[in-house]
Amino acid sequence: MIEKALQGSSRYWTWIGFLLVLIGAGFISYLYQLKTGLGITGMSRDVSWGVYIAQFTYLVGVAAGAVMLVIPELLHGYHPYRRVVVFGEFLAIAAVTMCLLFIVVDIGQPARLFNVLLHPTPNSILFWDMIVLNGYLLINIIVGYNTLLCDKKGIPVPKWVKFFAYVSIPWAFSIHTVTAFLYSGLPGRHAWLTAIMAPRFLASAFASGPALLILLLLIVRKVSKYDPGEKVLQSIAKTICYAMIANLFFVGLEFFTAFYSNIPSHMHGLEYLFFGLHGHDQLVPWMQTAGVLGFLGVFILLIPPLRRRIGFLALACAAIIASTWTDKGVGLVIGGFVPNPFEKITEYHPTFPEITIAIGIWAVGFLILTVLYKVAISVREQELN
Repeated sequence: MIEKALQGSSRYWTWIGFLLVLIGAGFISYLYQLKTGLGITGMSRDVSWGVYIAQFTYLVGVAAGAVMLVIPELLHGYHPYRRVVVFGEFLAIAAVTMCLLFIVVDIGQPARLFNVLLHPTPNSILFWDMIVLNGYLLINIIVGYNTLLCDKKGIPVPKWVKFFAYVSIPWAFSIHTVTAFLYSGLPGRHAWLTAIMAPRFLASAFASGPALLILLLLIVRKVSKYDPGEKVLQSIAKTICYAMIANLFFVGLEFFTAFYSNIPSHMHGLEYLFFGLHGHDQLVPWMQTAGVLGFLGVFILLIPPLRRRIGFLALACAAIIASTWTDKGVGLVIGGFVPNPFEKITEYHPTFPEITIAIGIWAVGFLILTVLYKVAISVREQELN
């Protein structure tokens, strides 16, 4: 089936070429980082995680969001999702691949990865993160490829493939739960020291992943003959709406706990992000805009006449993606490090090479996604003929 990805219009190859240029720029910057070290990044002793881990955290959520299609289709027999589940699984493959690449660039020297394998430490959350992420990638490759292959041949999906699809449901919850434990297990970082970090991560994931999937399906509908159907889009949109409401509710709980208890160390992280602290307010416009976009997305999705209009649906999904990305891809990591445990403020500014590497990895993800979606669209169009 992969040969389908080698056939396309000039617009398709222009897009592939554009992604390859970004990947090349990111790779050159990565070689510079390999030669010079992580000193070329904006990270420091006080802020030891930056753009790389922030993007990793966000993309784990995108990958986990695919389960929001698998659960209704497998556990509740909601068959309208039958033809689009594979698009969610392919999105998960691209997202997990990016997650792993962000880990590689964050540790500086890739050879250090072998330490996790050669010296396994089950009491380390990182050890379990490696297992669940690689396992989830493998499961989605198995299920996605074989499901599409069966569709192409017009035969039922074998039971062993369905078994792996069922396994993917708890596995999707595990990847973002373990990622949340990486944060909430650090007692010195008050902004992360909360028992609802994992539920907050999952709520955000089940909003951002399906929101990105809807935008991708709208693009698929525009550039191909395959139409996922209005019923499918509206059902996913309702899921996004409820998940985003839960996410905003959890963020509200964090504010109540921090400010009603009036514990300075719990308040300062949120103050720095949303209102500014001791004259440091570089992230305030980002975080306040993210809050507005989050409520805007929910408002649109809550009103059926607005939600049914494609333009508003796309706007709502884009708003929720921007809101959750700013929350987890910018604010969460920085807010945990600033101020530090000694209440000192050392701000973080990502450097040009750091951003170029991150863009290059995102381009790798979109390249994988483009190739996989090209194959999936070809099979779906073949079914229509």
